[in-house]
Amino acid sequence: MGRIQVLPFAVANRIAAGEVVERPASAIKEMVENAIDAGAHRIVVEIQNGGMTFMRVTDDGDGMTAEDLPMCIRRHATSKITSAADLDAIMTLGFRGEALAAIASVSEMRILSRRRDAEMGNVLEASQGNLISVRETGCMVGTTVIVEELFASVPARRKFMRRDATEAQAVITIVEKIALSRPDIAFQLIVDGNRKLQTAGDGNLKAAIYAVFGKEFANRMIEVRGSCEGVDLWGYISRPDFVRGSRSAENFFINGRCVRSAPAAAALEQAYHSFMPTDKFPCCVLNLSIRPELVDFNVHPAKLEVKFSRESSVFTVIYTTVRSALAADETRPELHFAAPKKPTGESSAQKPSAPARRVSDAFVPVRDRAAEREGGAERGEQMTLGSMPAVTPAAPATPAVSPVVPPAAPPPVDTLPDDMPPAVLQQPIPTEQGACSTGERREPPPPEASSRFVHMTAEQYARDYLGVKKDSAGSKTQPTVAKKEETPPAVPVVAPVAAPSAQPTVAPVPPAKTSEPASQPAHSEPQPQKPIADWRIVGEVFHSYIIVETGDKMLVIDQHAAHERLLYEQLRARLHETAPTSQLLLIPLEVMMMSDEVTALSEYQKELEAIGFAFTTSRNTVEVTALPEGVSRETASDMLCTIADRIKTNTGNARLTRDILFERALYQGACKAAIKAGRQYAPEHLHWLVEQLMKLPDITVCPHGRPVAMQMSKQNLDHQFERS
Repeated sequence: MGRIQVLPFAVANRIAAGEVVERPASAIKEMVENAIDAGAHRIVVEIQNGGMTFMRVTDDGDGMTAEDLPMCIRRHATSKITSAADLDAIMTLGFRGEALAAIASVSEMRILSRRRDAEMGNVLEASQGNLISVRETGCMVGTTVIVEELFASVPARRKFMRRDATEAQAVITIVEKIALSRPDIAFQLIVDGNRKLQTAGDGNLKAAIYAVFGKEFANRMIEVRGSCEGVDLWGYISRPDFVRGSRSAENFFINGRCVRSAPAAAALEQAYHSFMPTDKFPCCVLNLSIRPELVDFNVHPAKLEVKFSRESSVFTVIYTTVRSALAADETRPELHFAAPKKPTGESSAQKPSAPARRVSDAFVPVRDRAAEREGGAERGEQMTLGSMPAVTPAAPATPAVSPVVPPAAPPPVDTLPDDMPPAVLQQPIPTEQGACSTGERREPPPPEASSRFVHMTAEQYARDYLGVKKDSAGSKTQPTVAKKEETPPAVPVVAPVAAPSAQPTVAPVPPAKTSEPASQPAHSEPQPQKPIADWRIVGEVFHSYIIVETGDKMLVIDQHAAHERLLYEQLRARLHETAPTSQLLLIPLEVMMMSDEVTALSEYQKELEAIGFAFTTSRNTVEVTALPEGVSRETASDMLCTIADRIKTNTGNARLTRDILFERALYQGACKAAIKAGRQYAPEHLHWLVEQLMKLPDITVCPHGRPVAMQMSKQNLDHQFERS
């Protein structure tokens, strides 16, 4: 008797189940794909305990008859294909006829189904691959598949399952990806009674991304659309400032099927070259439509991998479309303030909460009950901003805000005279030089000078510096404002509030004119001419960042990153404008390679010669006789190895790989030549830098992927100050 035997049907089914049904997520994937092939418009997925004890997939598709139900759990039984020729043009997600048979062989299964033209439906019951019954029952149009006690008859497989939370997360990930592939279908996912996902099914891919990943993810995506050599591409990619540390957010769909594709991932990541850091990965939801005869899905048990007849077309359409979208994007990252932290703990809970205040209410009088209880009721309404004078409704005073620094010992609190003119409170504080600042940098005052202002009361300041004196009778004299022949301050001064006739007349300080530039001292640097465009430089901080106002936005520009990107674009343009030239080697360079790498270089020898290489090949050696100009002998070996690897794995071509490697060499040159942070440069130089940057709004990141500028809208700024 021979040793080779045909395995029993039950054993063969369990072996097949091990290939198709790896975990509950695998079973959910197969059942949902069957629902999509049935023409469903609404699919509901429910699981309990990670799917190990209960899974249910309900759809409103075509349904099955009583004759089809027993056939659907048999191996190699399918309605998707009828002959081997159909494998060359597969447009459905399922076609092997193994999924339901594999799931039924390792679980307790029930299938309820009803066709649209039938008055009653039918229910099938199976246990561990054995058909129990098929009977008529009432049910909704479509199909409902219920799977319970997965792997109950295979304890060796069940003990390798992970925690319920981990298995549930795997199911969520699978359903999310399928929902992104078909935004025209409404999906609902329920995990242990809690709804985890729901999509509208209106065909809007952006809405599906919003439902799956959230608002922040959807708002930071760029729409792309393109075609090349019969391959159509559409979808969304992330902005350069929104990248991740892994490829987990790269989603590729070929003819509606979620797949893993090395050429597609390589094309996407190479398109982001010089737009993001080298150790980061972009996010995407990209759909490719290819003629079915040009793609093969029957290369992986779970149909996760795919083969293309022309992989160069897929690479080209993704690279060119994504690269063009990134180059045309003008969106700058938003500058956000951190939300204030709420006080926690017992100490904060015991403190009485202060009433909510708006900025517009800052000068509204508030009655001070404590002062009235102490006998101060005759003073009337009290201001709450520091040491403010008592005022009457007829003559409101504008408060003066001064810096408060707590001294070592609290000084005695003095108050200003009751009828202090409001105009006096708005006079600028004189500096040690006796004039207001005109924009030039000055050394900080000595400590003894600063301490005079810190420990000085408002009345002492008004008496010593503003000329308000108090006679022996307690009456006030006119403040003395000395006229000086100095230049008016460049910083505009708040216009004084008009005082009533009963108040003494005070000569206001002349405000700086906004229509004409303030005159500069003879020794100050010349100011750049006011730009004609709709932007203006507000100032520079830390010798590193330039503040620019444009329209209803404020830009914070990193001057080093901006200059570095401008220099890089100039060098890159020169690189692509010049024709490639070769430099002959006096002594040929021998590069040792694997045999498959040598074969790849030999196949694309004409392309390599077009970019400046000249070489001959043997079994495991490439002898190089000429190199492209700018490539040294030390770097030639690595460049050839990189080109050979990308050609072999269909993740690039010779010219593109050379350009990327050359452009990376420009990073260092542009970085060294750019202006440095922390150094002071002439205003004319900063004005030129901003002018060039505003002419090229698509420059948003430096070659290393760092943002060039960040913006904040006026609405957001008003919100931070509680003006909105």
